[in-house]
Amino acid sequence: MQLPGMPLHDPFVVADEETRTYHLYTSNEPSVSGVEGVGTMVYRSRDLREWTRPVVVFLAADQPGIWAGDGGWAPEVHKWRGRYYLFTTLHAEDRPLPVPPAGRWGTPFQVPNHMRGTITAVSDSLLGPFTAVDPARPTPPEHLMTLDGTLYVDRAGQPWMVYAHEWLQTVDGTMEAIRLTPDLTGTTGAPVLLFKASDAPWLTEQIPAGVPHQLAPYITDGPQLYDTPDGSLLMLWSTYEKNVADRDGSISGGYVQTYAVAKSGDIRGPWEQRRPLVRDDSGHGMMFRTFDGDLMLILHRPFENARGKLYEMRLDGHELRVLRRRDDLDGGG
Repeated sequence: MQLPGMPLHDPFVVADEETRTYHLYTSNEPSVSGVEGVGTMVYRSRDLREWTRPVVVFLAADQPGIWAGDGGWAPEVHKWRGRYYLFTTLHAEDRPLPVPPAGRWGTPFQVPNHMRGTITAVSDSLLGPFTAVDPARPTPPEHLMTLDGTLYVDRAGQPWMVYAHEWLQTVDGTMEAIRLTPDLTGTTGAPVLLFKASDAPWLTEQIPAGVPHQLAPYITDGPQLYDTPDGSLLMLWSTYEKNVADRDGSISGGYVQTYAVAKSGDIRGPWEQRRPLVRDDSGHGMMFRTFDGDLMLILHRPFENARGKLYEMRLDGHELRVLRRRDDLDGGG
């Protein structure tokens, strides 16, 4: 298989040095994996061009007492203390959360909310099967509607989960972090606010003066953390760039891949927003090193019926640059 024929959303690559094999995790797609159910599947490749048919490594229905059975979004796999930990986002529409009062932020939004959050599962193998460490609840606080949790281990060795707090609760979506216990099975302390989506000053550049920006939500999506050699910390993240689409002043937007920089090297920031790396309805990217040492960005495009797209990147200090699109690997389009 090659990337143009591989359905995938929110791609995450583990370059396994031991087997010299790239593992590309995404939400289970039964039409490709042949396995029904909400979960995670993985494609494998030795050259980023030819990929095996995917195998399923996690199914929500196989977890006794699991709190939710929908979603299966944004799976990531991280090695920690000799084992592999899967993070993936589930949701349960039959478990409602309180709805914020209409007009609280000066907006017309009053959207029904329900439990949504990232779970943690563990395996001794990159190929699973992964078992939920606590099937009764998500890892972030369950009263928060969150998604896209990722692992970050700071320079003191403290593991954190960084996640997006849904605009459905906040309208101005946020990135937050919470400390994890050493075995990644629980959390300690309160969540830490890292930044708000509206902190990106370019988000509303295409909206004329006088048009209320609050008519469209500010979205945070797909965090991934990356330490730089100069001691800074980068966060890849995605959002929807707002623009005026119609003569009546209604606001729409396009999905974009962007990033932020914490020059302090501390997850708590302060965070400085950078301009988008890739537009064209692209996003939820992550970076990895090839076995030849190249820095690569993988993301999905378009948002619907998504496929993986690859970009060769350069890191100048703490500034990211796209060197070239690798359409020789992802088939163009």
